[in-house]
Formats: sequence, C-alpha cells, structure tokens
Amino acid sequence: MRSLIVLAALVPLLAACGTSEEDHDETAAAANYMPPTVTSRLDFGSEIERRFHAFDTNRDDKITADELPERLKPMIARGDENGDRALSSQEWSELLLDWFDRNDLNKDGTLTSEERETYRERHPRPVQTAR
Repeated sequence: MRSLIVLAALVPLLAACGTSEEDHDETAAAANYMPPTVTSRLDFGSEIERRFHAFDTNRDDKITADELPERLKPMIARGDENGDRALSSQEWSELLLDWFDRNDLNKDGTLTSEERETYRERHPRPVQTAR
C-alpha cells in the first residue's frame, strides 16, 4: 500500500519534468543572455590606459597604424593632432573619451549597454570587404 501511495505521488512529478518547445526556447534564450552593463567615465578612463599599453607593442609610448587591427587604423587619422601619424597617450585618451561622450546619450557620465546599442543603430559601421 505504501509503495502505491509513493508511486501515485511520483507520477505527477515525473510528468511535470518533461520539456516542451517553450521550455527549450526559454533555455536557449537564457544561454544567450547578456546582462546589461554600466561603465562610468572614470572606469572607462582606466580602461583607456590599459588598452593604450596593450596596443603599444614596441613600448615607444605611441600607437602607430601597424600596431592596430585593420578596423581601428582609421583612428590614427581622426586622433593625430600633431601630424606624426601616430597616437600619443594623450591623443588616444582624448579620442576615446570623445567616443565615450558621444555614446553617453543622456550625458549622465555613465555608459549603459542600451546607450551603446542605440548609438550603434544610429551610426552603423561601414561593411568592410575582404581583399
């Protein structure tokens, strides 16, 4: 009798454990979930310095086009204020802080993932063709 009661209690539990198409979709969506991010201007400033040193592979305190990936090479022309075809730490910082300020749409000193997405939608990158 006791085993019959246990069996009667287990049947509904096991039936509830099945996966439906909806459950599968929710699981897949959760696996691809990217939590929202918030970056302050101060935190971004420390990231700027770290990136500068990561790109300055020859440690000459400037970034030249040969030290940047292809998609970032146009930054040299945009940020080179003294015409030496390189970015000093100061030029690099000013360029990236300008990017931060343009992306900070509500001008509150923080950059959210939603603001970055909105900026990307308004300013799509040109498609680069393979050579």
